[in-house]
Order: sequence, then structure tokens, then C-alpha cells
Amino acid sequence: MDKSSVDDVVLVGGSSRIPMVQELLQDLFWGKELCKSINPDEAVAFGAAAHAALLTEDIKNVPNLVLIDVSPLSLGCKTTQDRISVVIPRNTTIPVKKEKNVTVQFLITNLVP
Repeated sequence: MDKSSVDDVVLVGGSSRIPMVQELLQDLFWGKELCKSINPDEAVAFGAAAHAALLTEDIKNVPNLVLIDVSPLSLGCKTTQDRISVVIPRNTTIPVKKEKNVTVQFLITNLVP
């Protein structure tokens, strides 16, 4: 998706209160005003309630939404060059199963004094 096709930038959740996050997002979207009229905590609660409604079969008036569970962070392991080798990139739909061959180095020390 191109940045120019974004109409509104709405911040939700606790990190939306961090001034640096707000500044970086505003710069990313060429100075576009961020939508702050929505309570960030209420938006998260509404999303959780909508997700619960989708998971419950008894509720009839459920909004037509598609919610996808994703991994919020990249997952990987530390390699011999002190780098992280990403196995599962962030925003990957879960559940997921991935394999990756990596070379790891173990440091064995004398544990007996």
C-alpha cells in the first residue's frame, strides 16, 4: 500500500501516547494530522469485543470484519556473528510453522570452582 492512499492515521493502544511515536508517524505521512479524536484504550477494547463476538456463534449482530492473529514481533535466534537470524518475520499470520538452518556457537565454561 502506498502512503499517498492513506486517508487517516488513527493511533490506538498505549504507545500512541508517546510524543516521539506521534512525531515519527506524522513525518512518515508528510505532516498529515493524526486522528486523536478516538480514545486509544476504547479502540483496543472495541477491537477485543469485536473479536470475541466473531468467535461466539450465538451473537447475531456481528460486524462484517476479518480479524487475523499475527506475530507482533519477529522471532529468531542469535547466530555466531552476534546477529539475529529471523525465522518468523513480524506480522506473520499465526499459527505458523517454519524451519531454518542456522549455525550457532556454544561457549562451554568450567562451572566447577
